[in-house]
Amino acid sequence: MDINEARVQSPGLLGGITSLTKNVFGLLVSRVELAALELTEVRNHVIELIAIFAAAALFTWFALAYGTATIVALAWESMGWKILLVLFIVFAVLTLVLVMKGLSMLKQGKLAFPETMKELRNDRDMLM
Repeated sequence: MDINEARVQSPGLLGGITSLTKNVFGLLVSRVELAALELTEVRNHVIELIAIFAAAALFTWFALAYGTATIVALAWESMGWKILLVLFIVFAVLTLVLVMKGLSMLKQGKLAFPETMKELRNDRDMLM
């Protein structure tokens, strides 16, 4: 076997690198296509979920409004306008408690993706 036959049989370092690059690129493209397909499905489910929660929030507001109106109608004879003040105070206190809870959650960084950010920093440090 002469040198030319040896070149035909083994691709060499450059051929191996080229083949590896093609395979890695193909794998990357297939992963991106799969992620895009799954993202489309997830997006549709997220939109449906948002619509369901929006309807649930709307119906909750109606239930709260009609429940409050019922309490006012039933208590009006004995309390008069004072029932409106009592309900105002109750709802104001509940609102204040929920706002404080929300601010506390924001201060604790519960919406910051800490593990993901840590991994991205590790990846960046490893590549640099």
